[in-house]
Amino acid sequence: MGGRDFYKILDVSRDASDAELKKAYRKLAMKWHPDKNPGSKQAQAEKKFKEVSEAYEVLTDPKKKEIYDRYGEDGLQDGFGGGGNGGGHGFSQQHAHDIFKEFFGGGGGGMGGDPFGGMGGGFGGMGGDPFGGMGGGMPQQQRQRTKPPAVEQKLAVSLEDLFYGATKKLKITRKVLDASGNQKSKAETIEVPIRAGFKKGTKITFAEKGGDEDRNTIAADLVFEIDEKKHPHFARDGNDLIKTVKIDLVDAMCGWSSTVYTIDGKSIDVSVPHVISPKYVKVICGQGMPLSKSQSGRGDLKIKFDIQFPGDDAILSEDQKKQVRSVLASIK
Repeated sequence: MGGRDFYKILDVSRDASDAELKKAYRKLAMKWHPDKNPGSKQAQAEKKFKEVSEAYEVLTDPKKKEIYDRYGEDGLQDGFGGGGNGGGHGFSQQHAHDIFKEFFGGGGGGMGGDPFGGMGGGFGGMGGDPFGGMGGGMPQQQRQRTKPPAVEQKLAVSLEDLFYGATKKLKITRKVLDASGNQKSKAETIEVPIRAGFKKGTKITFAEKGGDEDRNTIAADLVFEIDEKKHPHFARDGNDLIKTVKIDLVDAMCGWSSTVYTIDGKSIDVSVPHVISPKYVKVICGQGMPLSKSQSGRGDLKIKFDIQFPGDDAILSEDQKKQVRSVLASIK
């Protein structure tokens, strides 16, 4: 279990009640709101404010809290509990401000009242400056910026990368707002983590990396959906790997043995002493794909057989036909 300690960030115990979580968030959100920390302190304040808001959002959401308590922050990124389809936990600065507005807006679940304890201004239903003339207030235009739907993109990954795990580095260029509110072009490299055992369809989200932003629009989220490249020797079925082996009819009837190589290059001697039917599958336990992070071990390797019959122009003599019928009749 890895990642940040959200309980430590809010300075609460692991069995903190909802009231204690709200009290802790109220105190820290007030302390670190960027509009209360102008100038050289603003960058640090933005980071702290976002972190406090994210911790509060996770610990007050029963489903996310359960995942976090079991697997830590990595579990949220992997999307455990989300139908096995990943999803990530993209959390942006805008999300932090949205939580702040909802919390102090006087509606459902918030503490209500003047968030600055009599310093003046108050929210007044969010109609005015929540910082009561303290200066540096958040522009109304910024609060109302809209966010487009997420931009989704397929990411083709080899079966080996899904077996061992990997990091894919991708370059993106988009337009962002500078400190003056003007658009500028920004090029950056994002690293997409491919964890061992990821399945096709797993989604990895990068908050607000999916397009341009301007004075009226927040950048969309960028979502990568894992797609598996076709492998020359293996097909995947959940956590299992399937390998198809061609054998002739004699081996199918008399028994077969050979050396089979697993996806990680291990050689295994495999034998089937009995008759092999077209539907028969030989299972080698524990030689498939890694299981999800919540489990240990691997899936299985399943060997299927493609039985090669003699060509259509092959003709048996009458004596051969009698022998074949006699043999087959004896093993029914």
